[in-house]
Amino acid sequence: MKKYPYAPHPFVLTPPLEEKKDYHPGDPLCFELILIGKCIDFLPYFIYTFDELGRRGIGKGKGRYLLKEVRVSHPFPEEKGKTIYTGQDKILQSEFRMIQISDLIPSSSPLTLHLTFLTPVRLKYGERLTPHLEFHILFRNLLRRISLLSYFHCEEELDIDYKGLIEESKKVKVIKSDLKWFDWERYSNRQSSRMKMGGLIGEIIFEGDFKPFIPYLLLGEYLHVGKGTSFGLGKYKILNLES
Repeated sequence: MKKYPYAPHPFVLTPPLEEKKDYHPGDPLCFELILIGKCIDFLPYFIYTFDELGRRGIGKGKGRYLLKEVRVSHPFPEEKGKTIYTGQDKILQSEFRMIQISDLIPSSSPLTLHLTFLTPVRLKYGERLTPHLEFHILFRNLLRRISLLSYFHCEEELDIDYKGLIEESKKVKVIKSDLKWFDWERYSNRQSSRMKMGGLIGEIIFEGDFKPFIPYLLLGEYLHVGKGTSFGLGKYKILNLES
């Protein structure tokens, strides 16, 4: 891991998936927070931070808000939508189920893979951002992200055949792509400048043998892929697979 200058952030903060930018008094604002590995233990601190931000104000004009509730969002029907914290009583329920990799193993593997990117995905290949997406580029970036998160935040080094998996991923072909480049930027207070964060967005269909890759792809739905993941970039969904 010496070639990596820093560890990835063990969280993903996904903003509302809507074009709305202005929120008026009384409007709800919902977003998603994903915590990874040891970072799950710090959920109370995240909740406290969001609560405190509401009092101090965010955005242009320092708009204030009240943290109404925190709900569980995962695939288990018995707990989906379960409220674990409310701003009224300020008590965090500690008993809720966490997602394990063993929960993300499907019973079958499709011959085609239909993905939709819900937020811009920024993938690097050959030290450059790629304007065209091939499956092996997607999988390389996803595998790197999962292995780094596992090593730094789950205290486990993946024991897998990296080279073999990447070689197999090159056999998967693109059969249809409706991806387009979406320009997006954010302002960095730390660097006092606007930063370009654009990426590919839309749908793409691959064809091939996906059996070796499905567990990583399902995990990637939660972890996102590419650069800027902690800001919610690289969020995708598999459209033709029950995950």
